[in-house]
Amino acid sequence: MPHRLNPENVLNMGRRVLEIERDGLQGLLSRIDTDFVRACERMMACTGRVVVTGMGKSGHIGGKIAATLASTGTPAFFVHPGEASHGDLGMITRQDVVLAISYSGETAEIVTILPLIKRMGAPLIAMTGKPNSTMAKMSDVHLNVAVDQEACPMNLAPTASTTATLAMGDALAVALLDARGFTPEDFAMSHPGGSLGRRLLLKIADVMHGGDRLPKVAPGTPMTVALLEMTRQGLGMTAVVDAQDRIIGVYTDGDLRRSLEEQVDLRTATIDQVMTPGGRRARPEWLAAEAVRLMELHKITALLVADADDRLVGVVHMHDLLRAGVV
Repeated sequence: MPHRLNPENVLNMGRRVLEIERDGLQGLLSRIDTDFVRACERMMACTGRVVVTGMGKSGHIGGKIAATLASTGTPAFFVHPGEASHGDLGMITRQDVVLAISYSGETAEIVTILPLIKRMGAPLIAMTGKPNSTMAKMSDVHLNVAVDQEACPMNLAPTASTTATLAMGDALAVALLDARGFTPEDFAMSHPGGSLGRRLLLKIADVMHGGDRLPKVAPGTPMTVALLEMTRQGLGMTAVVDAQDRIIGVYTDGDLRRSLEEQVDLRTATIDQVMTPGGRRARPEWLAAEAVRLMELHKITALLVADADDRLVGVVHMHDLLRAGVV
């Protein structure tokens, strides 16, 4: 017969796990010290790659740490220590820095390759929970990720210790990111796929309408003509510009509704009598995500795009941003 869950016990155990892991992370704060600085200095000075290695659960954590380092400006990759003894050690060079992870500090597969790493002259950073372990003693820098207890009731399954190790890896990656002056644009270069890359890389110039697709009329244009221009371009608005294409105002579908509510005679009115003077605008070199922010802030669906002299060069619509995956 399967055991039946006791909801109260389940809630208590879930909270206990989070409390233990929280306490483990709290204990790491005092270990962001001179050894942490030395580890960052070794990684900053590295002319090769940061090679992360670990077995079992430590290996899974190591893979994530390597990925985080690589995506935040510190070139890194993961090497399985068991495979390293069978040829993959050739992936490590003296220009690299090795980050070896083992909570016990005695993982046989890692201890076996340490002498070879030391012989080739690659700096070794060990991340363990045992400062007197073999790995800690053989390392150039040791980062202590010890926790008082695992969240597992039997104190066996790696839980709080893996959380602490992952957090220490994140601390290294973010400290290095900051030290390198890593920018959102740098981050985007390693994340070109998906919505993140689109938000960070796509510029307004990449999605705006320009040239013949620009809805624009001159001041004094009869409303009947202006409405035809709005319909022809299908963007729900038209810009009002002077002879040099400098923006004077804008007229949108929303303005049209207000004109009808105010019973404006559209057969005799001119565009400058009913337009909104000025109008929200953006620059073509801005990120498309900034256009989204402005549209949401001002509750509009289109933005005029102007150059440094306030000349109309484009229009970007919320539909364009949706199609581009920025929203």
